[in-house]
Amino acid sequence: MSKFKSDIEIAQSAQMQPIKAVAAVLGIQEDDLELYGKYKAKLTDGYLASIADKKPGKLILVTAINPTPAGEGKTTTTVGLGQAFGRLGKKAIVALREPSLGPCFGMKGGAAGGGWAQVVPMEDLNLHFTGDFHAITAANNLLAALLDNHIQQGNELRIDTRQVVWKRCLDMNDRVLRNTVVGLGNKADGTVREDHFVITVASEIMAVLCLAEDMTDLKRQLGRMVVAYDHDGEPVTAGSLQAVGAMAALLKDAMKPNLIQTLENTPALVHGGPFANIAHGCNSVRATKAALRMADYCITEAGFGADLGAEKFFDIKCRIAGLKPDVAVLVATVRALKYNGGVAKADLGEENKEALKRGMANLTKHIENIRQYGVPLIVALNNFVTDTEEEVAMVEALCQEMNCGFSQSKVWEQGGEGGIALAEAVLATLEKEASDFHCLYDAASPIKDKITRIATGIYGAASVDFADTALKQLERLERLGFGGLPVCMAKTQYSLSDDPQLLGRPEGFQLHVRELYVSAGAGFIVVLTGAVMTMPGLPKKPAAYAIDVDENGMITGLF
Repeated sequence: MSKFKSDIEIAQSAQMQPIKAVAAVLGIQEDDLELYGKYKAKLTDGYLASIADKKPGKLILVTAINPTPAGEGKTTTTVGLGQAFGRLGKKAIVALREPSLGPCFGMKGGAAGGGWAQVVPMEDLNLHFTGDFHAITAANNLLAALLDNHIQQGNELRIDTRQVVWKRCLDMNDRVLRNTVVGLGNKADGTVREDHFVITVASEIMAVLCLAEDMTDLKRQLGRMVVAYDHDGEPVTAGSLQAVGAMAALLKDAMKPNLIQTLENTPALVHGGPFANIAHGCNSVRATKAALRMADYCITEAGFGADLGAEKFFDIKCRIAGLKPDVAVLVATVRALKYNGGVAKADLGEENKEALKRGMANLTKHIENIRQYGVPLIVALNNFVTDTEEEVAMVEALCQEMNCGFSQSKVWEQGGEGGIALAEAVLATLEKEASDFHCLYDAASPIKDKITRIATGIYGAASVDFADTALKQLERLERLGFGGLPVCMAKTQYSLSDDPQLLGRPEGFQLHVRELYVSAGAGFIVVLTGAVMTMPGLPKKPAAYAIDVDENGMITGLF
């Protein structure tokens, strides 16, 4: 295996099996698949119903320390771990989120894993895939169009145009659409009002699709989404706009989980894709529950660091869906820990034990956080060739000191073979330690208490500062009966705090809450902190500059 190939070169040289053959390994018949070409398929509703009563396998969550420019490899580890289970003769399946076009063309790149631990076809996955995100975008904007049309056609529901909260969406980083004015022109062009766009992965419809159990549940959640408030301050819902049936029709196929494969032909369900810094950051409940019944081990991930992805996986997804994770894998790298310890990106290849020691405080906090949920834990140190034996030994010693499992992982370079030690550590933990999973807080607690519990218990904040606007919104949400919902924190992924510059383990800081709104359909309250944006922008040199396609249809530049 050459380690000098780019991710896309490795993916394009993969020996993929027809998706019918991958499905057959799991006992899935061709009639149970809706084929999207030779290497992609959706699972039919009939198949999902046929496995509903099967005993679920073990649920393995892969999470990570706070992301850095050095890279952590959470998705790579997830995929590589699935491949390693296959090499050990275990029946395992990987369950991932779908990538968004925004970061793919922006700065972060795609989300198919990396090196010799990827899901394929990589180009399809990172671009249009099976059209799920397009369907969500269409459903979101259909609702926006019906809302504005209702206002134009007499406004029977007495919608206050200054209190329209439903935003249009686009699966692209486009900062100029954050704040817009619509309805300009003639009277027939609609009512002039301020409007906004969010990226598709921040749309409530994305969250609803990922939390719905079936079509009936999807329609119920769509119907209760709050789109505006009337002149009396009462919520106006998508149901009252008679939008549910048409939205559900657009989402009919998007509701079905997508089946693809890893480089080593391990089955992978890739479905849904809410961001973790501005949404709940997990793949669909439908896909996760299907994976648990299709194999003995379901290996899934939650977005960004454990302070966001794992917290929301536990407190939102597991709470709503009744899931119980059996073990968590916390991914870290020596390079990322040194970055947290103050080393510049350009110098991360040099040994620096003092910086590593400082940066390991970030790892320590994440270990402490996952333990608050009662889930057994293993630290996976994703190896780089620049790691020294002394640096690796320091991380292992910390894990031993904290009585925490530890394993090195070399899946980027070696694929499943490089993840066997980690897979064996996971299997050993599953054998000897039972999960005592519980959520961090009682959903019935006051909203302010839930936010404070996360801020102080997970982030390490000394206190929470609520802006006046946020306090008014909080009071209204409780008055309207939404106080018993879990909270979804929108926060920078780069720090445990709401300040992306505070690396390592910041202490004594205040978390700044500037806005709250309800995602009544999905069933949680979104809490905006710091300067996090629900519509990102592109960097000075977007990744799009390097992406191209040649005369033979070969795509280059994706990563």
